[in-house]
Amino acid sequence: MKKIGLVLAFMLSLTFVLAACGSKKDSNGAGSPSPSASAAPSTAASSSPSASPSPSASSAPVTVKLGIFKNVTHASGYIALENKLFEKYWGPNVKIEVQAFDNGSDFSTALATNQIDLGFTGPGPATNQFLKSKNFRVISGSNNGGAVLSVRKDSGIKSVKDLVGKTVAIPTKGSTNEISLRLLLQQEGLKVTTDSSGVQLIAIAPADTLVAFRQKQVDATLIPEPWGTQIEQEGIGSTLVPWDKVPPNNGDYPLVILAASDKFLKDHRDLAKGAVKANLEAIEFINKNPDQAYPLINNQLAKLSGKGLDIALIKAAISHLKLTGDVNKAAIEELAKVSIDAGYIKDVKKEELDLSKFLDLSLLDEVKAGK
Repeated sequence: MKKIGLVLAFMLSLTFVLAACGSKKDSNGAGSPSPSASAAPSTAASSSPSASPSPSASSAPVTVKLGIFKNVTHASGYIALENKLFEKYWGPNVKIEVQAFDNGSDFSTALATNQIDLGFTGPGPATNQFLKSKNFRVISGSNNGGAVLSVRKDSGIKSVKDLVGKTVAIPTKGSTNEISLRLLLQQEGLKVTTDSSGVQLIAIAPADTLVAFRQKQVDATLIPEPWGTQIEQEGIGSTLVPWDKVPPNNGDYPLVILAASDKFLKDHRDLAKGAVKANLEAIEFINKNPDQAYPLINNQLAKLSGKGLDIALIKAAISHLKLTGDVNKAAIEELAKVSIDAGYIKDVKKEELDLSKFLDLSLLDEVKAGK
């Protein structure tokens, strides 16, 4: 009996030991990894550049502030928003905040002060601001051309030379449209003045220019589409110089570009590349599916401006654009030299103008190469 008691005691002791070992394995073994075990793979992954997570896989949410104009010439941006192409390339953890602008000066200031991260704007004000702050870059084209010189009915203007002594509206001072107008006037030997000896310029928002035409407050305007087409359709004016004759390069010059801040490019280069992809895909969509694109463009225009347009007007306006991701550096430089003459770019001589760092098309090149 004493031997049996000793055996039973030994077996009970063994059972307790095995149970304790099993309990320890459950808390730190394969069933529930210890903190040090789970941290090891994470540390190894973060030390390898190739193991960096994609935007869609990132656990930390990111907010991207995107700027765009309330203008049909920004059609590729509208389609990228409407078709959720930014979401496609940025992933679900990226929140998009869209800010609508009326002119390039306000946009460029916002980009330079990091109020927005990237977006669509004109090269005129962007160039002016870049030469001051040097903290953002052009990363892709979006649209070439799309502005026309419209003259008011009964203004007596039959040629560009007839603009002498007349008042011409431009969207805003220093805008790409104004610089194109100044270049057009230079080609005809005309000067911008504050009296009737030359051509007088006045800044009026495009939507208000139609009112100014009706009330005969201005005689002409160099204005982006669809406003030129709308002036014609309303019968209050006509197109004197069509979009494909407006300098520089007969309308084949960047009117809308995609620009991003240096900070955004440094912190989120992958997202900037995704924006380039979204822009190019939107351009392709419009070119291949124009009839589907018109109402989508109108949807975004209505969201941004509070009012849509007749689809026929959008169709006519889009036909006056050359949508492209390419960027004509020579044309931007030509516009910048006119800005220097006009006094918008200060402390820079035309012969010393250097915009090599203004354009960073490396992401565009990578996307085109399928990278």
